[in-house]
Amino acid sequence: MTLKQERMAERIRIILSELLLTEVKDPRLMGVTVTEVKLDKELLFADVYVNALGDEDRRDEVMEALEHAKGFLRSEVAARVRLRRAPELHFHWDTALEYGQRIDQILDSLDIPPAADEDSEADMG
Repeated sequence: MTLKQERMAERIRIILSELLLTEVKDPRLMGVTVTEVKLDKELLFADVYVNALGDEDRRDEVMEALEHAKGFLRSEVAARVRLRRAPELHFHWDTALEYGQRIDQILDSLDIPPAADEDSEADMG
């Protein structure tokens, strides 16, 4: 992304985070975090990645609630950013946290013997 895209994406992420925290009254969206926003070159489409931290079971209800609130969220973004047109919001569930947790579980389950003492390796070489 260009610098302009990155700045605008971060601004939109902050705005959406604040809206979800303070103005959206839908209980299905409580505890939802906007993890990332990616904009296309023309700033017309925004891919918004969200997650309900630690509560992956809520995925379907959160996505449904976001679709329901999409018009309100877009109009609020339009009122707070200086663009000719507010970008169309496309919501996606961010699975990066799930992958990270799974990798941690796999690493924790590995039985790796401790490394050999460095002094004994130096003596050998």
